[in-house]
Amino acid sequence: MKKIGLLAMILGLVISGAAIAGDAEVVTIEGKVMCAKCALHEEGREKCQNVLAVESDDADTVYYYLAANETNAEFGEVCMATPSVRVTGTVEEKDGKNWLVATVIEPVEAS
Repeated sequence: MKKIGLLAMILGLVISGAAIAGDAEVVTIEGKVMCAKCALHEEGREKCQNVLAVESDDADTVYYYLAANETNAEFGEVCMATPSVRVTGTVEEKDGKNWLVATVIEPVEAS
């Protein structure tokens, strides 16, 4: 009986977490994709990680780590390239970093 109660509680937490994640606002952000390891030289990074760098109005750069999903995999790792892109998806904060779960990544033509 205790196992059933525990399973019900875990299932409730999973469902409520999915509902909260499902309420995330969809945003579209333009910036340059670069690699946290190769271009930004992030300490402790052993593998390439795509990051969207966005210049803010106050000249600071805001970084959005692109979450590992099918959209990011199809775009591919950029390593030392820094293409300008427009990314649509949801943003969540995790471990003190902004993570962008992309649904669309499209190149931005240079003007």
